[in-house]
Amino acid sequence: RLPGSWVLCLVFVAYTYLLSTNRSSIFSGHHGHLSVTAVFLDEYRDRLFLGGKDVLYSLTLGPVSSESKEIFWPPLPGNREDCIQTGKDPQVTECANFVRLLQPYNRTHLLACGTGAFQPMCAFIYVGHRGEHVFTMDPLNVENGRGRVPHDPSFPFASTFSGGELYTGLTADFLGRDSVIFRSMGGRSTMRTETDQKLLHDPKFIAAHLIPDNDDRDNDKVYFFFTEKATEAGETEGAIHTRVGRVCANDIGGQRVLVNKWSTFIKARLVCSVPGPHGIDTHFNQLEDVFLMRTKDERNPDVYAIFSTISNVFQGFAVCVYRMTDIREVFNGPFAHKEGPDYQWGAYEGRVPYPRPGVCPSKIINQPGREFGSTKDFPDSVLQFARSHPLMWRPVYPALRRPVLVKANIPYKLKQIVVDRVEAEDGQYDVMFIGTDIGTVLKVIALNNGNSLETEEVTLEELQVFKVPTPITSLDISVKRQALYASSPLGVAQVKLHRCETYGKACAECCLARDPYCAWDGSSCTRFIPNSKRRYRRQDIRHGNPALQCVDQNLSVVFGTENNSTFLECVPRSPQATVTWLVQRSDGGVKLDDRVMSTDQGLLFRNLFHQDEGVYICRSREHSFTQTLARITLEVLQGETVDELMSRGHTGNSDSIKDRSTGTFRAWMPCSAYSRGGSSSQIGQSRIWFKDIMQLIGPSNLLHVEEYCERMWCNDKLRRKHKSMIEKYRQAQESARKARSKSSGERNRTPRDLRAWEE
Repeated sequence: RLPGSWVLCLVFVAYTYLLSTNRSSIFSGHHGHLSVTAVFLDEYRDRLFLGGKDVLYSLTLGPVSSESKEIFWPPLPGNREDCIQTGKDPQVTECANFVRLLQPYNRTHLLACGTGAFQPMCAFIYVGHRGEHVFTMDPLNVENGRGRVPHDPSFPFASTFSGGELYTGLTADFLGRDSVIFRSMGGRSTMRTETDQKLLHDPKFIAAHLIPDNDDRDNDKVYFFFTEKATEAGETEGAIHTRVGRVCANDIGGQRVLVNKWSTFIKARLVCSVPGPHGIDTHFNQLEDVFLMRTKDERNPDVYAIFSTISNVFQGFAVCVYRMTDIREVFNGPFAHKEGPDYQWGAYEGRVPYPRPGVCPSKIINQPGREFGSTKDFPDSVLQFARSHPLMWRPVYPALRRPVLVKANIPYKLKQIVVDRVEAEDGQYDVMFIGTDIGTVLKVIALNNGNSLETEEVTLEELQVFKVPTPITSLDISVKRQALYASSPLGVAQVKLHRCETYGKACAECCLARDPYCAWDGSSCTRFIPNSKRRYRRQDIRHGNPALQCVDQNLSVVFGTENNSTFLECVPRSPQATVTWLVQRSDGGVKLDDRVMSTDQGLLFRNLFHQDEGVYICRSREHSFTQTLARITLEVLQGETVDELMSRGHTGNSDSIKDRSTGTFRAWMPCSAYSRGGSSSQIGQSRIWFKDIMQLIGPSNLLHVEEYCERMWCNDKLRRKHKSMIEKYRQAQESARKARSKSSGERNRTPRDLRAWEE
């Protein structure tokens, strides 16, 4: 395992359980099979739009199969036959219209584009106004879709629609060799990148987003996230780097140079790596998916990205988070430069022309007597520099310079990610939903451990969304519906983001789940709602410490003494189950050795250390199903202090202890004192050391200690013996009282010792 944080997977939720508890529903199309290739979630209209092979669907949110409308959209007449004649295999179903793009065009229409049997086409879908469910298309009003979606349905691409214009990164030709960034539609001329490997070298586009720099819309930029073959010196042949590139939204090309070509395109490397020994990092170079976490400040979203390795040594995945301030700082830094094939790459130290290549024409760069109304006003020197220096010298590093999540040598691949920012009792948490290639979704949070750079990743749930293994191809979150929509070749599944009751029926179980969506409300584990009027809410996401949150709940507590042996019992219900132990504390899991041993009945500490304190979790696993059998809080008393108290237990004459939780005095004596047949003086001595031990433990655990002592010291035989002894002692004291009352006239006074016994 790579160096990193402790991973705790609490709940595996099977497909059948999701359906039986109404947490999930599946839509597979009207014909029983839907190969989803495009998804658009419209929360304004409360609808989900799907594109597949020769078909479009509109679904009302809620149960995904509650109401749906279908549009059949095959290739144009003759295009399927032309596709087959070019050598494409009809058995592989390439010669169909795979819908690849669904974007909102205006208040009443969507833009839909498909591969059209290797002849891309686009059309406008009438979806009506909010509150009505209409879904129609004019099959005769079809446009050429070249430059908007790829010809081949298997080729990756990325697009975003803004201001009536479509920005797309794709391979725009039939053979898939012309990799470009296009701008189409709208009133301005079509824009594209030059055919130059320095600009784009066999790229694989993953995501595109328009992100403003400031309040001046002339500075809006479109960012593209992609991988490409590295051109930097020192890289092996075929090495892959992940890039973030950008263009100005108002770029219209140059006047004499770069005519109708992007004049503001620049790019930088995105680094996602795990620091290793001797300064050698483990790099994750292959970008799988990107999610933009929008915030109240639209200029500074958080960029979540999934990476994979392309190493032959091991299979690994990582999630890195980037800040837009760091990305902009790199784009404002030095350009990468290389003079000739034999020179090393380095930072460009010469004079950079003005305006700086990569900036947008706006009021910010205007000078007295020198205004730049558009990129056509840029000097040729600026455009030539931009053409020859598209790469920035410094890379972009993630926040904290390391991933928030790392998975290595796992039996599946991480493919898709969406993130929900959730308000909890102790702050905000980003809950990551990560789709795999086997039809499951991981629900994960990453926690910072104080001032440390290390993060603790907690897998809250693993949801088996689809019945059979199938790749998750897209994920979308409806905050309004509190639902996750997962798409695959089998269809689309709607899954509730949370079902708090699955975490059990006790405060400790709810607290240990560490799910930001859920909290203990005094009677059950329910959805946590910020600013709720409910006062009794127990939640501890950062530490998951039920000993503090659930002190008034039935929590199993075991006390041990340093240098003594202690046993934590846990027996699985099935003999075929495999038992593992976890401990919630800063240094991670249970380390088994000659001192700490795992047995068939539980966990044995042959010699207890103070650092063994913590909440121990016993989990069983059988046939990929994992459940928690026991959660035990182990508290360790200092050995020297207990020895001293025991040695002092034979002196003094205190006959009661003060319960600090109520302020009253109570008489305490362990059952073992009775079992020795002790006299009243010995009983009093036992109360002394027991009082001191109780004070050592503290008032918050009085009830737990009393139950623990009853269980450990008082079996049925001893209880019967003690009851008989107490009755004999009561009779003896009563006889003594009567004798004293006759001689001294005392009446109706209960001896202090007897009163203490009765209490």
